[in-house]
Amino acid sequence: MEEDDGDVRHQKPSPEENTVRVAKEMPFTFGKFTVRESWDFFFASRSGDDFCEWYSDWPRIRTLLTAHLLFPSWKVPPPPENVRILVPACGDSRLSEHLYDDGFTDITNVDFSKVLISAMLKRNIRERPLMKWRVMDITNMTFPSGTFDAIVDKGGLDVLVEPESSPRLGTLYLSEVKRLLKAGGKYIFFTLPESVVLGLLFSKFRFGWKINLYGIAQTKLQTIMVVAEKDTSTSVSNILSSMDEYSSVQCQALVRAVERENLVRTEYSNGIDVWHSLEDLKLGVRGDIKVLETDRIVRIVFGEPGESRFFYTAVLIDTNQESGTFTDGLCIYFFEKTRASERVLSSEWQLRTTANNAKAARMLIVILDSSHAHVCLHDAMEDIYGFISELSPGGYGDQVSVSITPAGDGMKETKIVHQVTSAMTGPIVVDDVIYTPGAEEVAFNLQCLPKEFNLRRLSFKRTDSLVHSVALLSTQGPNEISSEVDTKNTRKTSKAKSRKFDSRSSDSHREASSGETKVDHKVLASFFHTHSIAGLVLFSLYSQLHCQTGGLVKIVVIGLGAGLLPMFMRNCLPSLHIEVVEIDPVVLNIARDYFGFREDEHLKVHIADAMKFVSNKATSKAEGKDSLKIDVLIIDVDSSDTSSGLVCPDADFVEETFFLTVKESLSENGIFIFNLVSRFPGVRGAIHSRLKKVFRNLYHYWSEIDFNEVIYALKSDAPVDKDQLSEACDSLAISLQYKNQHRFREIIRDSKLIEPLI
Repeated sequence: MEEDDGDVRHQKPSPEENTVRVAKEMPFTFGKFTVRESWDFFFASRSGDDFCEWYSDWPRIRTLLTAHLLFPSWKVPPPPENVRILVPACGDSRLSEHLYDDGFTDITNVDFSKVLISAMLKRNIRERPLMKWRVMDITNMTFPSGTFDAIVDKGGLDVLVEPESSPRLGTLYLSEVKRLLKAGGKYIFFTLPESVVLGLLFSKFRFGWKINLYGIAQTKLQTIMVVAEKDTSTSVSNILSSMDEYSSVQCQALVRAVERENLVRTEYSNGIDVWHSLEDLKLGVRGDIKVLETDRIVRIVFGEPGESRFFYTAVLIDTNQESGTFTDGLCIYFFEKTRASERVLSSEWQLRTTANNAKAARMLIVILDSSHAHVCLHDAMEDIYGFISELSPGGYGDQVSVSITPAGDGMKETKIVHQVTSAMTGPIVVDDVIYTPGAEEVAFNLQCLPKEFNLRRLSFKRTDSLVHSVALLSTQGPNEISSEVDTKNTRKTSKAKSRKFDSRSSDSHREASSGETKVDHKVLASFFHTHSIAGLVLFSLYSQLHCQTGGLVKIVVIGLGAGLLPMFMRNCLPSLHIEVVEIDPVVLNIARDYFGFREDEHLKVHIADAMKFVSNKATSKAEGKDSLKIDVLIIDVDSSDTSSGLVCPDADFVEETFFLTVKESLSENGIFIFNLVSRFPGVRGAIHSRLKKVFRNLYHYWSEIDFNEVIYALKSDAPVDKDQLSEACDSLAISLQYKNQHRFREIIRDSKLIEPLI
């Protein structure tokens, strides 16, 4: 909201006075913006003539808004009085009144506060008799699909997308927006350029929507107008923006966010991942969909508008028709979108293998991401039931089976140990899982384990990439375990009888098993953590990790997570001095209480902003304080905004300006390591280009199976030959104090697979 220090009540407000007031006027906190009683109390305390404008007043938006509402691109533009407009979360704004007075008389206003709607109806009944007012929840409106030509939203989505909570309410609301608009209709949304809101909007309006961004000039807080136009196809169009003329920090961040989103959209439109609608398939773009075609793979988008409550992405695979007799015509698998399932979805070989093992003529893999977090399997099945007949192959009748595949196909049982919502990071969950041998052994680098083994996981629920850290739990003796896990609040519970995709279900409140369970800090279960250790071979090219001279190698890890990587290094590489930078104290407490993380004289944690920390190191080095230099800098942070096309790291850590700061902070032989995960080659290519502008000596380890790429950037420009790499591997072997010979050999093997990034 725009800031104004004047009284909220004005008989004749000027344009400057008719601006939104800051939250200090509200009798409740931001976290209660979605509570009906809070708004009822607020509106009851105001007179019928009071009004509050969010972000910008009418004179500043009038010309731009009305121009879009006249639909000049339509073959026969309607007169203003025939444009059906919905104003959700209308509040006591005068926006609808101004539109009505400009000739747009077919307006329906919606708000869930009965107090507010009664007051607004009374205020307008005589002067604007055609205006309609409805008491309704904007996340579940009762209007028929395709009712409106335009939906004009002034801050409604902002109220629903609270930084500390899940995007569930925002997702439900946007689903309603998409359902209620006619083909060619427009969702016009006024907001601030905040990544959490725009990230959700960009991702939900990716298929079949044209998006334009406009800056609203002369506002104290930079306000933008987003126009999302509903197309008649599911094509992917780049976002167009007129924001470049604005120089505020917020708008510069917005421009970068749009660039990242457009990279993702370009990948779709260039056919890297071609997605088809059901209408496309009916038209025969991939052959006759009712006839089986061996090894055919089709990526599908379906649901909405007017077809189902939620939007789905799915993969359809026809199995090998010579593989034998099929028990079902169609097998539907529900995959939760995690790194493990992404490996299957990104590999055609794995898709075909999964389908051929299902004993069905055709498999449909439905991908459930964070927008489905509160949808149970039964509701999801009911939601897509209408599509089954369209996707079933001919000749098999109604033979359909349904399976659910969680994050890993070897997961047997899950028990919630701890869950908390952090003001900085959002919902965080610690759970214990029992695994049996299967694909996850490879995924978590846990070969040569017993028939069943227990893992403890740390998950950040704000992103689709749920699991951040995975630790092996053990009850072995002290020689194999570094520190205990606090089990004072745990007890035994029974196995779940049913499972829903809802973190609030009864399963979510079960606690971990009792007993002297400990985290094994000499086992790395993460692909990135293992290859971070392997990458130290490149530092060994110039400096001995085993430090024959007695000095300590200075390592900085950005992002604590469960603390598994720094604890492993502390135990197995005693010549290191490790500093960890973590912005969220809640994460540090979880690492201590549930993953046995401990600080000592060689392992310290700083609760600080990572950007400022690295910048201070760079500045200190420039001032001649070489004692503060960083030998190895590791970024271990997932992306908080998946609309950037990145799973990790966060987009801020792959900007050229940050790369320059990193290089300045490193010692002369220092190395920078981070994990680059993106399904989109264009996103990875853009980051490679930025890296090459700053670092001349680049190496990487690339995994085709799960699109993980570990980047190693050396500050030194000196070339490296194979003999030097071999010697460096020997140096790393000397440095590692690791009793697990199998894992020891694996790390050394991985270090030999590092290649130059060309």
